[in-house]
Amino acid sequence: MNGPTAVLLAMVVIGLPVVLLMIIANRFFKYREKRLEVEATLAAEKAAQYASRSMELEQRVRILEQIVTDSGAQTASQIEALREQARLPANERTE
Repeated sequence: MNGPTAVLLAMVVIGLPVVLLMIIANRFFKYREKRLEVEATLAAEKAAQYASRSMELEQRVRILEQIVTDSGAQTASQIEALREQARLPANERTE
């Protein structure tokens, strides 16, 4: 084999697989990046839901603390108010 033919053969044998490998790796990393973005978005949505639920629970604990520390005269009316609030659907309770 002469020089130019050997170089051309080496480029085809080595270069083509390298180029194909680079294309495949590029697509793989783009796919992983997109998947991570989607997972991050879902995690942020879950965190917002947990924060909302946490605020709701904190509010109920504050009310219960008030009931425990207040005088007995107001206790019955506050318990009844909580029972009525619990009967309302969740979307009517939120502000």
